Amino acid sequence: MINPVLSVALPIAMFLLSLAMFCCLIRILRGPAAQDRVLALDCMYLNGMLFMLVLGIYYSSSAYFEAALLIALLGFASSTAMAKFLLRGEVIE
Repeated sequence: MINPVLSVALPIAMFLLSLAMFCCLIRILRGPAAQDRVLALDCMYLNGMLFMLVLGIYYSSSAYFEAALLIALLGFASSTAMAKFLLRGEVIE
């Protein structure tokens, strides 16, 4: 059973993380430069990872923690690749 404090705090955290991802989506769609879009995408994958961690705590399931780890690894690799592409114009040398 979930602690009574967590039963209130976790849905609030999920709502706020969803709101943050929506704000990142707006920045991705309206960003004036490619760098702004990449930064918003980076922020979005971090918020998605945190959302998965909150879901793992809420449902007491380790599968969500593994999915959050996968999101973190793929998000870091994609952010690095996008930054390299924006700097040099190519990803693989």
